[in-house]
Amino acid sequence: MSEVILEFEGVGKSFFGVPVLRDVGLRLQQGHVLGLVGENGAGKSTLMNILGGVIPADSGVIRLEGEAHAPRTPAEASRKGIAFIHQELNLFTNLSIAENLFITTFPKRRVGGIPFLDRRTIREKAKALLAAVDLSVSPDTLVEDLSPGERQLVEIAKALGADARIIIFDEPTTSLTSREAERLFGIIERLRAQSISMIYISHILGDVRRLCDDIVVLRDGRVVGTGAREEFSLEKTISLMVGRSIDQIYPLRATAPGEEPVLEARSVSQRGIVHDVSFVLHRGEVLGISGLMGSGRTELARIIFGLDPIESGEILLNGSPLGRSGPRGRVRRGMAFLTENRREEGLLMDASIADNIGLVSLPAFASSLAKRIDHVRLCNAAEEVAHSVRLQSMGITRQAAKTLSGGNQQKVVLAKWILAKPSAFILDEPTRGVDVGAKQEVYRIIADLAAGGAGILFISSEIEELIGMCDRILVMSGGEIRECIERGDFDRERILRAALRENASA
Repeated sequence: MSEVILEFEGVGKSFFGVPVLRDVGLRLQQGHVLGLVGENGAGKSTLMNILGGVIPADSGVIRLEGEAHAPRTPAEASRKGIAFIHQELNLFTNLSIAENLFITTFPKRRVGGIPFLDRRTIREKAKALLAAVDLSVSPDTLVEDLSPGERQLVEIAKALGADARIIIFDEPTTSLTSREAERLFGIIERLRAQSISMIYISHILGDVRRLCDDIVVLRDGRVVGTGAREEFSLEKTISLMVGRSIDQIYPLRATAPGEEPVLEARSVSQRGIVHDVSFVLHRGEVLGISGLMGSGRTELARIIFGLDPIESGEILLNGSPLGRSGPRGRVRRGMAFLTENRREEGLLMDASIADNIGLVSLPAFASSLAKRIDHVRLCNAAEEVAHSVRLQSMGITRQAAKTLSGGNQQKVVLAKWILAKPSAFILDEPTRGVDVGAKQEVYRIIADLAAGGAGILFISSEIEELIGMCDRILVMSGGEIRECIERGDFDRERILRAALRENASA
């Protein structure tokens, strides 16, 4: 049996009197990958922040190679060999790769007693670290010029440069293509072979079962399951995470789509982006858009919402052309757009939940003359819609959006649009980065919106959820719609074949 390198025993933590970790115990063995899973809000991030020196524990003890480990700062944790690869990477995009790798430990040389940065040594060490993670680019390359997958490899190289003994991966594949994810998995296998220990946090349970030697399941701040990977089937893992069996992840649709069009695209084109895209979204319909990264899905959504220009074609909402109106005009006409990046584009992270929910609907709660906001009426409406999406919070007027779990943040974004009562919703990756329990609740919200007569344009990289939720699926490739598949003909292989179809004009 491998030696235990890290051990948590009886670790507890509370915020404002609310327990978020309760008597947590787990072990990480030398050279093993430990999968840490749980719903958003289960306590995973808090546990890792204690390990990484971001916050202190209230109780319990952590042992690193048998010695007590209670870092007061992230720098102290780093010096002890703890490296954290965050979901939002901690890189300076305006600096080079080499400068990022040695931002806190620049090699220096002295000339006449005066210290200078040793640029030659920096480049040589950077080249060696990049080679260790199979990244064939110049150390002088600016990080802003790298893809998300390449930036993640720079973070791993940075950890190796700091002689990390334990590397924590937090949702590492969220922004990666399938090819980049496979590349990352290969690096993780190589690190394991070098006896580097890792903690792998992910909502993609298939990846956890593929990569990890052992699995720990957290629920409501407690460890509810721990053991070797072989002991955890997918069904068992989900049941432990959510405290119940999820026999029906996708809600049964009680209503069928209507015949009335709510959103239409007629020969929409933008050179180099999308070409001759046409579709009709009906009232009460969930219309999926599938396609590989770069297929034009998000770009089409931005054009429809008026964020990006349209070269030719026409977009109609409730039978009326939208012309060249921008997002504000489309919102007034009854269109909503939930972007794939909720943190940067969907929320004011430092503002309260109530302020975020009311953002789109402020004009409806302003007096006709003085334009003063009726805050009482707005807060009451925000409370009502927060309840309808089953938002979990400690008070929507007191709690900031940034303190919520990813799943609850997504509910706030949905609530923001629901309060505005739009007739057409564009949802771009609405379940990205949320756990299986939160996904089920998002699916329920979408089904309820469709049952209420709204048209839903549902963009997703997950074919399974499109098959589970949609009435029809449009498959895009090369900026064009390659196929429209009716629900009775849904087939994973057929969708993938259409997504891989080459542009006939290429």
